[in-house]
Amino acid sequence: MTGSSSHPPPSPSGPLIWIVAGEASGDVLGGRLMAALRHMRPDLRFAGIGGEHMHAQGLHSLFPLRDLAVMGLLEVLPRLRHLSRRLDQAVRNITRLRPDLVITIDSPGFTLRLLRRIAPLSIPRLHYVAPQVWAWREHRVKEFPGLWERMLCLLPFEPEFFARHGLEARFVGHPVIQSGADQGSGAAFRVRHGIADGAPVLVLMPGSRRSEAPRLLPVYGRMLAHLQRSMPGIVPVVPVAPVIADIVRRGVAKWPVKPLVITDVNDKHDAFAAADAALTKSGTSTLELAMADVPMAVTYRVNPVTATMARRLIRVPYVAMVNLLSGHRLVPELLQEYCTPERLAATVERLLRDETSRRLQRAGFAHIRASLRGPGQDPATAAALEVMDLLAVRPAAGA
Repeated sequence: MTGSSSHPPPSPSGPLIWIVAGEASGDVLGGRLMAALRHMRPDLRFAGIGGEHMHAQGLHSLFPLRDLAVMGLLEVLPRLRHLSRRLDQAVRNITRLRPDLVITIDSPGFTLRLLRRIAPLSIPRLHYVAPQVWAWREHRVKEFPGLWERMLCLLPFEPEFFARHGLEARFVGHPVIQSGADQGSGAAFRVRHGIADGAPVLVLMPGSRRSEAPRLLPVYGRMLAHLQRSMPGIVPVVPVAPVIADIVRRGVAKWPVKPLVITDVNDKHDAFAAADAALTKSGTSTLELAMADVPMAVTYRVNPVTATMARRLIRVPYVAMVNLLSGHRLVPELLQEYCTPERLAATVERLLRDETSRRLQRAGFAHIRASLRGPGQDPATAAALEVMDLLAVRPAAGA
């Protein structure tokens, strides 16, 4: 990315942190972490790979973040050569710059390979967002020793899991706590978009990766055709990351009900506050909706071959993060062959009409919100303190 930053240029002698995020959610996390670090040490310098949120904190990305935002075995295969070239480029850049610290954020397919490749450089490494090997491919834990000097995790049960494998992991709290997902104004959203007070608002979240949204959007569209017959006034809202907005707009062009496609994060949070229910892919979006108290169902589709392989490897009883954290099926999961227009329509209609289901979900969400709070500070500050400790520098006075 190019362009001016809102920050004054850091001191040319300040510590250099090389930081990488491989997808939209990691970019948000990286941006918050960089802001917290700048508060502690304004002279910090940054290099690496990120998106708009990290760019706003002064990062000039080595190449576009969208080059790494891909998921699924068969979806990755056609891009392996390109991803390999990008990995080589990142390794060369780190080797040339010799930063004081390398921070990798999530995206283990890319970041763990990068950590392994730069090990001979003896640069301190911190990995932020623990690989979810507790869910599948647990045997991969054996590959982790020596990849980093410190690992920060987002989920409260992860330190105990990694401790069983002889690895330290530090829980810093989940960034969804400071996302603002619970701070929206439903009234403002309805006024801004001309939505009547009584019209049911349905949030549809197809995912932030280019390989995800095209699989869910056609099903969502056909589901709306069913819902339109029983709930003709329903207003679909599709919040998406800017990086895939064009793909989504093309994907919804022929829907029977014209949706609102929104890319602004504040507009998204207002949409949550206005929402009566939501359908979302699995992942962090379920936690955002839980923060906003939106009754939801989780749905997902990947390539059938990828799904078959994943089912053989998955070791947890649920896919939805809210279900894992609550320890039971708090929200419905409609995955793969169960992700059909008819099933989704029936589930959404039940979410909108069944007050008991809505109340039970919201009671569960309150417990989840409490479990995601970290060791006192907000998650970004807690993570930044871990970074400072690893850099062996003290925060500037007054931080």
